[in-house]
Amino acid sequence: QINKMFGTVVVGVGIAGLARIRDLMNPMPSSPSEHLKLLGFVSRRSFGSINEAKQISLEDALRSREIHAAFISTENRSHEETIRMFLEAGKHVLVEYPMALSAKVAHELWEMAEQKDKVLHVEHIELLTEEYKQLKKEVAGKDLVKGTLHFTGHVLDEKKAGFPAFSGIARLTWLIDLFGDLTVTSATREEQKDKNYSRMTVHFQTANKKPLTWIEERGPGMRREKKINFCFTSGCLENFPQAPRSAVGLFMQDQNLFAKKLLGQVSKEELAAEKWRILRCLDLAETIQQHCEQPEKICS
Repeated sequence: QINKMFGTVVVGVGIAGLARIRDLMNPMPSSPSEHLKLLGFVSRRSFGSINEAKQISLEDALRSREIHAAFISTENRSHEETIRMFLEAGKHVLVEYPMALSAKVAHELWEMAEQKDKVLHVEHIELLTEEYKQLKKEVAGKDLVKGTLHFTGHVLDEKKAGFPAFSGIARLTWLIDLFGDLTVTSATREEQKDKNYSRMTVHFQTANKKPLTWIEERGPGMRREKKINFCFTSGCLENFPQAPRSAVGLFMQDQNLFAKKLLGQVSKEELAAEKWRILRCLDLAETIQQHCEQPEKICS
C-alpha cells in the first residue's frame, strides 16, 4: 500500500467541487492525500479544463481503469444516482453530505459498497471545524439538562437540496455526536411560500430522557449562523468557546481521512461508529420529515 496511487475524478464543480479540485492538485506534503491523483473532472457545463485538471465525460470516468475513486460534489438530489453508478463501476466514493435524501436509499447504497468491498465515505466537515472540536471538549463529561441548537441561513432550492432535515443534517450530526443517540418526540414546520421562508422545529429526547430542540430556519437575507443554548447541571453554555483557526482546510482534512480509509489505516471500530452515526442521522432525518408532512391532527 505504501506506493499505491489512487486515480480520482471530481464530479460536479460548484463551490465544493472546486475546493476538491484545488486540494487534490495541492496535497499536503507527506499526508495520506499524496496517494490521490486527480485524473479529471465531470460537469454538465463545458469548461475544457480548470487549473490543470481536464474535463472528461461521465462515461469515460466510469469506464476508466485508471480511476479508482470519485469525489461527488453534485447537488443533493443527484447524489444517489451518482453514488450508485460509481459503486457499480467498482469505484470508491467520497460524497458531500447528505449522501441521499431517503434513509432506505442510504442503507441500500451502504450495503452495495460493502458487497463490492469499496469505501463509501460521507464528508462531514462540520465535525472537523475548530469551533466544533472546542465545543465537543467543553461538553464532554457534562450532564445535559436541556438544550437548543438554532440555525439560520439563506434560502435553499428544496427540489435540489431536499427536505430541511436532510439539507440541514450537519446540525443533526452535531447533536448526535455531542449527546449520543436521540429519539424524535415531535417535529413541525412552518412555511411562508410567498416570503420564501421556512422554519422547522424538532424536539428530541436523549437516552436519559432529556429534551433537545433543533431549529432550522431559512429566509431571504438571513445570515448563516448557529446559536446554541446547552444547559448542564453545572451551568449553561450560550456561546461557542474561542477556537483558533485551523492550519489545515476542512476539505483537506476530509480528503486525508478518505485517503486513510483507502490505505486501510482506519480501525474497524472507527469505521463502524461512523457508519452507525451517518445512517442513524439519515434515519432520524426521515422520521422528522414524516412528522412534518403529516396532516395536522385536529383536536376537537
